[in-house]
Amino acid sequence: MVTWNIRPAAASDVGAVADLRATVLRADLERLGRYDQERVRQRLRDGFEPAHTWIIEVGGALVGCAALRRAEDAYWLEHFYLASHLQSRGVGSGVLRELLGWCDGSGVPVRLNVLQGSPARRLYERHGFTLESEDPVDVFMVRQPT
Repeated sequence: MVTWNIRPAAASDVGAVADLRATVLRADLERLGRYDQERVRQRLRDGFEPAHTWIIEVGGALVGCAALRRAEDAYWLEHFYLASHLQSRGVGSGVLRELLGWCDGSGVPVRLNVLQGSPARRLYERHGFTLESEDPVDVFMVRQPT
């Protein structure tokens, strides 16, 4: 098992997180015909809010991130990326379990969207997320508090 920790994001993390996003999403975006190496990074930079973002570290190195943004009727789980070499090793499940535990106390659902065909959908389904709606690019999911 991999030992990980999370810390609050800082504004200075935006470049590393944008690069991670471009790497992690590349295969899915290429499959959907939507990969643009500059646009994928700029979309993260445009929406990066350190106050809502957590950095995932292993051995002191940034290996992932996740954002939890409170909306009127739910939390939105956004920008949940994990370096490919750590996927399927329990890190994503551990981080997700911790974040969902924080949200459960609020009594409101958690929503997210994942790209069509992304293997990450199985992770979310294992943690109680169900299909809410979908379009040709995105799958929108929701999880009720436990």
